[in-house]
Amino acid sequence: MNYFRTAILLAGLTALFMGVGFLVAGREGALIALLAAGAMNLFAYWNSDKMVLSMHGATEIDDSSAPDLFAIVRDLATRAGLPMPRVYVMDNPQPNAFATGRNPEHSAVAVTTGLLEALNRDELAGVIAHELAHIRNRDTLTMTVTATIAGAISMLAQLGMFFGGNRDNNHGFGVIGTLAMVILAPIAAMLVQMAISRTREYSADDTGARIAGQPMALASALAKISNYAERIPNETAEQNPATAHLFIINPLAGAHGWDNLFATHPAVENRIAALQELAGELGAGASAAPASRSVPPRGPWGMSRRGPWS
Repeated sequence: MNYFRTAILLAGLTALFMGVGFLVAGREGALIALLAAGAMNLFAYWNSDKMVLSMHGATEIDDSSAPDLFAIVRDLATRAGLPMPRVYVMDNPQPNAFATGRNPEHSAVAVTTGLLEALNRDELAGVIAHELAHIRNRDTLTMTVTATIAGAISMLAQLGMFFGGNRDNNHGFGVIGTLAMVILAPIAAMLVQMAISRTREYSADDTGARIAGQPMALASALAKISNYAERIPNETAEQNPATAHLFIINPLAGAHGWDNLFATHPAVENRIAALQELAGELGAGASAAPASRSVPPRGPWGMSRRGPWS
């Protein structure tokens, strides 16, 4: 089902891409955009995960460089019935995380240094389990490919500002149409992102809480991350806003609060309420998350201080 949904989304994004191309350079622009979109879709399927990890400066870790973090991911992946994903750390003070990859066999989980410093072990396990849920639900292909294409649409629409008005009215809709597309194309791409973002977060919260076995630890983590994200900017995400929907909490400044049309994530309060209901159903983890355990002497979650995140 997720592969069919991905195909539909790619078709819609390709149509948007062609529309922007038409407004920038008429029929020739639409044809060029179609060819470019085809190549981009193929490239995104195989390489979008690498692109996103590179955008956010993620560095891969292993059992020797971060034994505690690696062990948590390995244990949770086993519980979820998943292959061991690659594990990455992003040198970023904002607590946050995301998962990527075209399928469970080619997947990765990335967490920020801020996340490792802000959460206790149970909360961290809840966040990682949430990301593993995205992998198990095969959300990551749709999420990552959409981020790549939507970002390209936004960039192409912005180029229309410079080139769209420098041609005669026999091609496209002239400068007025170009200005309209510059505004509408990124919004349309954002709406596509939201179509895959909000319901999927509730599902990943539910599945992740069941994997980790402590719904309230994940609820506590969401509250902490949201609070920090409102105060600590994520400069890398601000530079790549098309990737915002990948994160467990929206990393962009001013993007937090109530559910609304243009929110890429459900309101944190609603997600926490859903987890509280789940905790009641499971009869476990309904109390506050356990106190933070001591931090290993090598650094957060056993990471060597020699790494670029120190």
